[in-house]
Amino acid sequence: MNSMQTDPFIRNNREAEIASRSERLAAVFAERAAEHDREGSFPFENFTDLKETGYLKLTVAAEFGGEEASLYEMILAQERLGKGDGSTTLAVGWHVSQVLQMRIGQSWPRELYADFCRQIVRDGAMINQFASEPSTGSPSRGGRPGTKAERTEGGWLLTGRKTFSSLIPVLDQFTVTAFVEEEDKTGTFLVRKGPGVSIDETWNTMGMRATGSHDLVMEEVFVPDGERIDSEDPLGQPTGKMSDHGGALLHIPACYIGIAWAARDFAVRYAANYRPNSLPGPIADLPHIQQKIGEMESELITARTLMYSVADRWDRHPELRPGMRPDLGLVKTTATHAALRIVDLAMRIVGGASLSRQLPLERMYRDVRAGLHNPPMDDTVTSLLARRAIADVSGAGEGNSGTNR
Repeated sequence: MNSMQTDPFIRNNREAEIASRSERLAAVFAERAAEHDREGSFPFENFTDLKETGYLKLTVAAEFGGEEASLYEMILAQERLGKGDGSTTLAVGWHVSQVLQMRIGQSWPRELYADFCRQIVRDGAMINQFASEPSTGSPSRGGRPGTKAERTEGGWLLTGRKTFSSLIPVLDQFTVTAFVEEEDKTGTFLVRKGPGVSIDETWNTMGMRATGSHDLVMEEVFVPDGERIDSEDPLGQPTGKMSDHGGALLHIPACYIGIAWAARDFAVRYAANYRPNSLPGPIADLPHIQQKIGEMESELITARTLMYSVADRWDRHPELRPGMRPDLGLVKTTATHAALRIVDLAMRIVGGASLSRQLPLERMYRDVRAGLHNPPMDDTVTSLLARRAIADVSGAGEGNSGTNR
């Protein structure tokens, strides 16, 4: 029986098909992952496969020919893909998650949005949003962008540098944040590769080496008025109708759980087959090895159960989404720390051989470390949970006694 037949989180035939496609792609990507990791090269061939299998239209609205995946379906696809190559999975995750955000928020001008969705389905177009900068760090910390947007005839001129620009080697367009001085606020703009746009190949990291997250450099790049995404309607209201409140960011924990799942599988297979001549059977028979395998299972089941339960609630109850940021953040931190623990245990099971670059575990170990630096950060999530708990208890106290001061 394969894992899809026994996975309790696959609930119907559609989800089984989504998972099956990711499993097939993951098997192919796993064969290429070591080379791209070693070279720090971008896996263009993986993205050709993603395009040809229809993966890139996973979250595109059905009206434009997409699969209109729910959040639950998106993370199911991403988790399975992560078992093959973490870099490819995290990189394409930014695309499918942003397309999900676009579908929910409807923040793009309608014709621009419709045209881009058709490009995804027809041509395999992709997108990502770039906000991080050398001087501001993570945009989740609220720093003001150093990138500037200056008014010019018919549009804007953008100048600045963006870091952590995942997918940039294969993107023809992307959205960027820039500070609009005359409005004293940050705007979002759709930028297309062309005059003034260049890539500074700075990405040379310990983990996630094949995401192509180089620096994007813009020198007076022209963006027409109609391609400013955060514009307002004639009544002064934002064009977006609804926020996903961070739901689409679950592609991040899904990726890291996928990597950890692959490490668990590798270690368990190794333990079941490795028979040193000092033992009568495989090391899987040893109590201390079984203890480590049990600990891996505990971490994996806990992280997956939390992730899928939160995603299901997010899908079924849109009205609850504004209050779900702490839950979504908890999924990310729980998954990231579980992934770190699982890969560490897998390496302990395999022993010194796990350090060899001939095996995938040392790459998985480096890749899951990157999860600590993806949003939201641990301290932010802890603060969100604490503030909600305080508000819940304070509210209950006021309701029960009338005074709690």
